[in-house]
Amino acid sequence: MSARIDHLVTSGPFEFDGQTIDLENNVWIIGDDEQCLVVDAPHQVDPIVEAIGGRRVLGIVCTHAHRDHIGQAPALGARVSAPVLLHPDDLVVWRTVHDDGIDPDQELADGQVLSVAGVDVRVMHTPGHTPGSVSLDIPDLATVLTGDTLFPGGPGATGRPFSDFPTIIASVRNRLFTLDPDTRVLPGHGGTTTLGAESPHLDEWIARGH
Repeated sequence: MSARIDHLVTSGPFEFDGQTIDLENNVWIIGDDEQCLVVDAPHQVDPIVEAIGGRRVLGIVCTHAHRDHIGQAPALGARVSAPVLLHPDDLVVWRTVHDDGIDPDQELADGQVLSVAGVDVRVMHTPGHTPGSVSLDIPDLATVLTGDTLFPGGPGATGRPFSDFPTIIASVRNRLFTLDPDTRVLPGHGGTTTLGAESPHLDEWIARGH
């Protein structure tokens, strides 16, 4: 099987709680030497284009619509002639970032299958961090890309507008933790983990409230 997941980290300023911080984001590129899907487009376009190389980009998949994940999505789409895909429940969040009339090109739907380099990428609607957050399950690669829904050590933050802690817990419990425990978790920030390493801690996360 030639499909693989390439990893790029980009960084840039991000406003959070009235402060500007330098934030690192993971960019995941699913594909082979000929074609790929890009997952999230934060901060800078040029490093992502360089990581893509000469491959044909089938789409830019946005795990959710916070600025540090979609800030460069329209520009990247224009550079590589690829559609930008977002779950419609996050359009309200998208428009707080891109208020210039530029919307995503295509909608993502729960259960939708995106095919690239001979593998299927299944879209899972996993709301909570935002209403339209999605995770991307790739069974053939024993991997799920979780955006900001699940990290090593717990779920994504829910203290911002459009977020909800009980909803993200339901997404993690009822969607992600139903996958094979050996599934590798590739989140939107930081390091990786597995579902089996995280699932025993669900009750701890609920008790602490984040």
